[in-house]
This record gives sequence, C-alpha cells and structure tokens, in this order.
Amino acid sequence: MEFSPFDKRGYPTVAARIGYRGWAARYEATIAAGLDGPLLDDLASIDWMNLATAVDLACGTGRTGLWLAQHGIRHIDGVDVTSEMLEIAKIKHVYRHLHVADVAATALRSSGYDLCSMVLADEHLAELKPVYCEAARLLRHHGIFVLVGYHPFFLMNGVPTHYHRPGGEAVTIESHIHLFSEHFQAGGEAGLILVEFRECIIDEHWLLTKPKWRDYLNWPASFALLWRRG
Repeated sequence: MEFSPFDKRGYPTVAARIGYRGWAARYEATIAAGLDGPLLDDLASIDWMNLATAVDLACGTGRTGLWLAQHGIRHIDGVDVTSEMLEIAKIKHVYRHLHVADVAATALRSSGYDLCSMVLADEHLAELKPVYCEAARLLRHHGIFVLVGYHPFFLMNGVPTHYHRPGGEAVTIESHIHLFSEHFQAGGEAGLILVEFRECIIDEHWLLTKPKWRDYLNWPASFALLWRRG
C-alpha cells in the first residue's frame, strides 16, 4: 500500500536514493538504535559465530555490518543505492567489498553467502518479492535471511521514515506499507522458510536512547523476520 493516504504530517517526499544522500552525514546520530539492535540481539535461531560470509543489503553507513563483525562474521559484503552512505560504511573497515546497486538486483555471485541481512529498508520498496528472490539467490543451501523492518503500525499511524535537512526542514523518504502477510507470501514464493518472527515494543528501557519518542510508549516500533533457504 502507498503511505500517502495515512500521512498526517505532510512533509515533502523524496526518493530513497535522494533522501539517504541528504541524511547520510547525520544518520547515525539521529537513527533510533532501539529499532534494530535489540531485535538482532534477541534472535534465538541463529549461531552467528558459525557464519563465515554475509551480504548486507541496504547496508547504509555500516551499522549492521559492524554488528555482524562484532558477532563473529569475518567476510561481509555491503550493497546500497547511495554512495554517500557507503563512504561512511567504508571507514568502519568491516566490509570486504562495497557495491552501489539495487538490493533486488545486486549482480553478486549466486549461492555465495551464509547470511543475507536487510535492516530498516523494506518500507522503501514498492514490491517485496524481488528482494526476497534476490536474497534466496544469494544464499547457500540452508542459508539465513534476516530482515529487520520499521513496523507498519507506525506508518499506518502517519509516522513516516523522515530526516531533517541542515536548515531544519523535515523530509519524508518515500515509503510503502507492507503487511506481514505480504512478507510471508513473498518469502514463501522465493523458496524461503520462516523460522522466527519478533516485534520490538517501545518500553522505558528503549526510551533511554531516544527519549523524544515517549509519546509512542508501548507502540510496536520494528520487527524481525528470520528465514532459512530450503
């Protein structure tokens, strides 16, 4: 679904490539750490230390790549559509290779990875099936796809993914609402098996890192899906 019927803020909207180019310099200082880190920490169906290779789709500034490296994955490739984000990812020195490419058409080698991750990006995709098919193509047999997303509940309540330009103007990054049934269907059609599903609820501990979100106490902020290639 398009986000526009739910929009309550009316910020100007830009495409993902343009939005993340403008957000790159301040992204890590402003993104809510509670959206992704706690969910990755809580995934119970994965032994990170036994994964040798990973591809980080929509890797952005490398936050997820750094987390993966800290949990034992030694060979990580990153893909993003925004070169400005990749320049920041490069200085983390955790990626083997970084590529400017569409997450649904990476041109990377098939069956080359134990793990594929995509964090806080699915809402910018008009269709889910292409990226699920790409993840399945990239994974080895029994490989794992971890998708962490911004909760559709937030989008349906009119709170878009957005950032502020240097002058203070708020800008929405083009977003689409995907119900969980769409994820389930897209993953299944790509030959993936859903192993684990978690949701992150904003609580008092969560608010320690982002106190301005107090109005959203007890809202579901994000979710994680762990898939295995059959």
